[in-house]
Formats: sequence, C-alpha cells, structure tokens
Amino acid sequence: MKRKLLSLAALAACAFAGGAQAQISDGIVKIGVLNDMSGLYSDITGPGSVTAAKMAVEDYIKATGSKLKVEVVGADHQNKPDVGSNVARQWFDTDKVDMIADVPTSSVGLAVAKIASDKGKLHVNSGSATADLSGKACNANTIHWAYDTWMLANGTGKAIVKSGGNTWFFLTADYAFGHALERDTEAVVTKNGGKVVGKVRTPFPTQDFSSFLLQAQASKAKIIGLANAGGDTTNSIKQAAEFGITKGGQNLAGLLVFLPDVHSLGLNIAQGLMLTETFYWDLNDQTRAFSKRFAADRGGKMPSMVQAGVYSSVIHYLKAVDAAKTDDGTKVAAKMKELPTDDPLFGKGSVRPDGRKIHPAYLFEVKKPAESKGPYDYYKLVATIPANEAFRPLAESDCPLVKK
Repeated sequence: MKRKLLSLAALAACAFAGGAQAQISDGIVKIGVLNDMSGLYSDITGPGSVTAAKMAVEDYIKATGSKLKVEVVGADHQNKPDVGSNVARQWFDTDKVDMIADVPTSSVGLAVAKIASDKGKLHVNSGSATADLSGKACNANTIHWAYDTWMLANGTGKAIVKSGGNTWFFLTADYAFGHALERDTEAVVTKNGGKVVGKVRTPFPTQDFSSFLLQAQASKAKIIGLANAGGDTTNSIKQAAEFGITKGGQNLAGLLVFLPDVHSLGLNIAQGLMLTETFYWDLNDQTRAFSKRFAADRGGKMPSMVQAGVYSSVIHYLKAVDAAKTDDGTKVAAKMKELPTDDPLFGKGSVRPDGRKIHPAYLFEVKKPAESKGPYDYYKLVATIPANEAFRPLAESDCPLVKK
C-alpha cells in the first residue's frame, strides 16, 4: 500500500534537514516510550505505542527526506510513580533520551513532567488524563496531547446531564487521574443543573467492585459515573451487569472508555455506552489507512486514542526538531507551540502556551450488536465537538505560564 498518510508539502516545509545535525546531541534523536507494558493499561498503550512511535519516525523521514537519525526505546513503568521516575532519570541522565512520550497513569505522568522540567528535557504526554498537566502542574517542557479530564467531562458528562441523567454517584479510582476526572465531571454536572448524591474511592487497581457497586445501586442515582480506566472500567461494567444494575433502571457512564475496552467487553455488554474520544480508526480514509497498517503489525488490533496520539505527537516533535535545528528540550517545546499541527489522525490544530494540544473531540455511542458490520466496528458518531470547545479555555487555565 502506498503511504499517503502525511502531507509531503506541509511537512517538508518545516524540515530543515540540511543543518539539523549540527546541534543534535550525540547525533541521535532518542525517543523513550514509557508506559504500562503488561498491566491493566497495556492494551490501550503498551507495546502498541512503541509501534506507533516507530511508524511515525518512518513516515516522517520518508515524507520529508529529513536527515535526522532517530531511535525509539520503550520501558514499563508498572503504573508506579517511583518506577516511572527512576526510568525517566536513567533515560535522561545516562541513556541520552531526548523526549519521553506516552506515559499513561496520571500520577506517573505528573512525576515525569516534573523531572523533564528540572532537567531541561521534553515530555510529550498522550496517555495521562489529568488536565493538571496543562493546568496547575504545567511547565514549559511538557506538552499534553490526545485528551484530558476536562475534555472527557465536558463531552460525556455534559451530554448525559442534558439528556436527563441529572443525579450521579461516582466510582472513582483512588489516585490523581480518578480524582481529577471526578472533580471535572462533578463541576460539569452541577453547572448544568445536575446533582452528585454520593461517591466512593476504589483502590487502584482492583478486581472486586461488588461493595462499591452495591453502594452506587443503593444511592438510586440515575447515573453511575465510572471515574476509572482500562481494566478497572471493564471489570466494573461487567460486575454491574452481573448485579443487574442497568436492568434496574440505573445507567453507567464510562467517563474514560477506550476502543480496546469496548472490544474486551463485547457489544452485548457495552452497547449504548456514551463516550468521548479524539480519535477513532473509522473516522475517515486517513485514519482507516493508518489503522490498517497498525493492525497488520499488532495482530489485528486497531489503535487506541492514546496510541494514535503517540503517532501524531512524535511526528510533530520531529517536525519541531528539524525546524529548531536542535533536540534541546526547552527549545523544541517552544517550537512545537510555534508550529501549527497538521497530521492525518487529529487534523489541523495547535499547541497552546499552557502545553495543551488543541483538536476536535467526538461524542460516540457504542453500537448494538446488530448494527456492527465486523470486528472493531463499534462506534457511531453522535456529535463533533469543535477544537475551540473541546478543551478548557485558555482564559480559565490555572497554568502559571499563562499570562492573565
């Protein structure tokens, strides 16, 4: 298949390959993909994100003729901030890694962002959800790419409240991500006239949600908001079905649901779920072309929003390295904000001064089994949220980099 994923003219215009090598430290641009390689987020990120990063490098070099020498390495942070921090320091201090990509699990993402800032390196995060990465915890060396808790809350949460789901009970993963998602969704629920009648914090990770689901069931809330992700989400949805919660008239709101989660659940259980994502493999010809190549390398698995985010962010990173003629983290971050973004998966956009990458988001509903035409044909588009509405307005940002 001919690879037409990248606009040759657009990328080539930003690729100043001739003199780029002069200020590339040790002559190699080294990208570290840090994520959960074997745990509850491994299908969402994991080895697939490494594949996506390598595809981005190959596509960028081929499209632009750039002379950059690029290496991609990967590591498992086990969803533990101390493990992720140790890997980040080792990569930056000893292994000559220039940029760390992906990093799901918000507590790990926040830790890596701080280390990148301290060491003048670069962290481009596609995996963590917490909006604090471009909010109160922002720094000049961190860019937040694919999605965040503000986007999820204002996509899924707002749509559900406006359709009548006005009383909520939260099941919240007890760490930075869950807290941020609960906080941002509760704000949207109350702003739009809804009410939160209860909440419970669940250990991260956990296999048994029975006692928490029984509390949610007893609350009589119309909506049980799942402020969790990955295996925690699929386990809680499966166990809710076993308890007959949805048959009893309550509805589940998966506040962060990825395509691999729906695949794991199956349409019989997942049908009707409302969810917000910024990428879906079947959106257009370009997303389909990329996804089919990805799936060919990944045993038929279609990419998640995070894996697509890694691809997109690595392309923009390399574009900025070429344009800045250096791999200095602070300078490249500034260049990434200066250059407009334009790639086949997320379309045209920009990186704001607070580090927030801006692009459209999409509200989807999971199809009924009879509506699906085959494997991974799971979503139907309900609404497109324009780029200027999908993320927290810059005027409302509590990022210290933003001048009020």
